[in-house]
Amino acid sequence: MKNWLFGIVIGIFFLMLAACGKDPSTNEGKDKIYVTTTIAQIEDIVKNVGTDYVQTESLMGPGVDPHLYKASQGDIKKLQKADIIFYNGLHLEGKMGEVLEKMSEQRPTVAVTRDIPEEKLITDPQNPNAHDPHVWFDIELWKYAVDTVANELSSLDPKHEKEFKQNAEEYKQQLDKLYEESRKKVEEIDENSRVLVTAHDAFAYFGRSFGFEVEGLQGLSTDSEYGLKDVQSLIDLLVERNIKAVFIESSISEKSINAVVEGAKERGHEVEIGGELFSDAMGEEGTKEGTYIGMFEHNMETIVSALK
Repeated sequence: MKNWLFGIVIGIFFLMLAACGKDPSTNEGKDKIYVTTTIAQIEDIVKNVGTDYVQTESLMGPGVDPHLYKASQGDIKKLQKADIIFYNGLHLEGKMGEVLEKMSEQRPTVAVTRDIPEEKLITDPQNPNAHDPHVWFDIELWKYAVDTVANELSSLDPKHEKEFKQNAEEYKQQLDKLYEESRKKVEEIDENSRVLVTAHDAFAYFGRSFGFEVEGLQGLSTDSEYGLKDVQSLIDLLVERNIKAVFIESSISEKSINAVVEGAKERGHEVEIGGELFSDAMGEEGTKEGTYIGMFEHNMETIVSALK
């Protein structure tokens, strides 16, 4: 029944898009580019690169799982207002594929992962034809997204290209500093203890970048199923490797990880919840964790504090 209702909503959505199109008067007299993004991590890039020349809205806020997110009627206004839409791509926004495809017929609709060389992407272990979409956890790869945003904004507003490109370079310098500070923090953890266990496999890029072994109960998408065998395998790993902490995620229920913790306890191995990590969503707007750099710093501090 839910799928049937969703199909009707999407059908109405597409009819409204076809009827309305981009209202040319929406930005009349405006000197800003209206940007809609799917996830807040991308909105943060747009804010840093576009500064006073952009107005941004993100569809997915704190605690929202982009893998399962479905566009609502309330999103139509945000999408219709946009001069350009930025999304992650690599099937992160799996349920929004049709919507983004339709929007691309009316306005620039850009995957910020578009310019990342394919050989730098991590292949989905469960699907060799797909790639891990969580690229923001590799700072070097996320810098490609910064350049993509700067180039697209420059195409829409050529008179401010110099500012966009300069802002992008300054932001990438901040990201370089973030990487160096994060790398130093990782050194506080013994190499044998650099094992990151989370609810779903969102941290493979992070692990590759900073030398962590990463294990997730679910696959790359929270839409994937997990069973008793998956839980048992993770419990075995915790016991055999004497891992003392696992982590919950802000956008995913704690239920699955709690089952792993309880299972390890039954085997005589005490495992703590090391803290909450931001994986697919960032923190509340206006907080440190509501920015990409602040979110990354929070995750690193939480991981290091629990595992060192």
